[in-house]
Amino acid sequence: MSQETKTDIPKSALLLGLAGLLPFVWGAVTIFNQTAAEWTLNTIGPRFIGPYVGLAYGTVILSFMSGVLWGFATKATGGQAATGYILSVIPALWAFFMIGGGPVSAAMNLMAGFVALLVLDYAFWTWGLAPRWWMTLRVILTAGVIACLLPVVI
Repeated sequence: MSQETKTDIPKSALLLGLAGLLPFVWGAVTIFNQTAAEWTLNTIGPRFIGPYVGLAYGTVILSFMSGVLWGFATKATGGQAATGYILSVIPALWAFFMIGGGPVSAAMNLMAGFVALLVLDYAFWTWGLAPRWWMTLRVILTAGVIACLLPVVI
């Protein structure tokens, strides 16, 4: 058994992060698979198929990530803390103001929000406020989100 380094993603964080991709994945599956879409429609309802589940869940996750960044900002002091708190609310505000106007524009804005979130993640990580493994996890998860939302816009 290999010993974990400070850059290894903790298994629990990786598993929970990957599990968090499931609603996005299911949205993409139901775009391409009519049987899955019909089963979902008949079993749990229309908001859990196609673009709707990915857009609703993506809005929630951007807001959740604002809270994560806020938590990182609590580790800073002075001007860096103030900057961190200000930056931390951007993903939630982006989701509130920019997700709407139909599925294509909402998906495009959501993807832009997740890319911008990755930039914010990088800033907090370079300031030493996020764990060393943070960017590895965030790149994996952001790529998954973008891949799952892409079918909505093409």
